[in-house]
Amino acid sequence: MRFDGMPYDKIRKQVEHKPVKISRLERFNKGKDRKFGKNTHPCRKCGKRNGVIVKYGLLYCRQCFREEAEKLGFRKFS
Repeated sequence: MRFDGMPYDKIRKQVEHKPVKISRLERFNKGKDRKFGKNTHPCRKCGKRNGVIVKYGLLYCRQCFREEAEKLGFRKFS
C-alpha cells in the first residue's frame, strides 16, 4: 500500500475499519515526535507553528503576539 502526497489524517480516515492496514500505516507512515527544531513549539493561541516567538517562554506566533502584547506588558513603539 503506497500513499504518495496524501496527508496522514486523510489516509487514516480511509482505512479506519481495516485493522491490519492501520497497524502498517502507523508503523511506517506516522510522523515522528520532534525534540528540537521549528516544529516543536506551536502557538498557544492559534496553534500555528510558523513565526513562533520562543524567547522568554512566550510561545505566541508573531500575529497573535501583536494582539496580546499590551496584555502581556509590552509597549508598542511603532
